[in-house]
Amino acid sequence: MITQRGLMGLSLVCGAGVLWSAGLIVALAAGARPVITAIAVGFSALLTVPGFAAGILANRRGYQTRQPRRLWRLASWVPPHVPVWAAVVAALAFFGFWLALVLAFLALDGTPQRRGDEYVLVDHEREVVIDQAAYARQVDHETQISLAVLGAFAVGGAFLCAARATDHEEG
Repeated sequence: MITQRGLMGLSLVCGAGVLWSAGLIVALAAGARPVITAIAVGFSALLTVPGFAAGILANRRGYQTRQPRRLWRLASWVPPHVPVWAAVVAALAFFGFWLALVLAFLALDGTPQRRGDEYVLVDHEREVVIDQAAYARQVDHETQISLAVLGAFAVGGAFLCAARATDHEEG
């Protein structure tokens, strides 16, 4: 069992994952690549996955996985002690990552590959030779997709861990 202090710490780590992912998505959208893809995505996963897993497990144990009574009510998905503003902020951040994901998918024209000195875009068995700038943009879109997914999970992990850590009910 994770302590309330541990859950709050994991919530803060997930919050750092949210900021890391969001910052890199903004940088990629602006045309900058501050770190290589492997470090960007790997560090985001390192910040996100433990807190998200702990948040899921803590909430399953703490709330006995009761399903929402009404799908359309916020109170059905958010524990009663969590302020509405916190749920709204989490929902807006989650939506922001979802929007970044959708926009990156729309901008993706295929799978960028490098074959020798050529840059190729593969889409449904069709290969198109592209220049290095187009290749870099496509790689940035793939990176943005990964960061958006991890950012959304980081929002969920931060919210779940904080919600469970601040619940003072005996249970």
